Amino acid sequence: MKINLSGHHVDVNDSIREHINEKFSKIANHFPSLISLDIILSKEHHKIQVEISTIYEGARISVKGENEVMYPAIASASKKLDAALKHRKGQIKAHLHDKPEVTTPEIAHEKIQEMDLK
Repeated sequence: MKINLSGHHVDVNDSIREHINEKFSKIANHFPSLISLDIILSKEHHKIQVEISTIYEGARISVKGENEVMYPAIASASKKLDAALKHRKGQIKAHLHDKPEVTTPEIAHEKIQEMDLK
């Protein structure tokens, strides 16, 4: 899985990259069809905001986590992304189990009445 990481008023260093790769490795294992994540770290009003967006199975998924400290903000966004991906996966799996339309079974005596038994 490719992670595109950018910072807005935040310096993105190697330790932050390593932490993010570690956090999202579990998500990459659980959702192998997930190709890439776009992560934006920004600092506004003394709070760190982590915004993550991706496309999973044809649907765009975006989550946002915020905290006064960087690492809890990343953890919050990670949990929200995991929950959103599980929800989307559940929606896809639910459509596989659609119930067939109810049809009345043909009754044998009705078939016999329709037949020409001369």
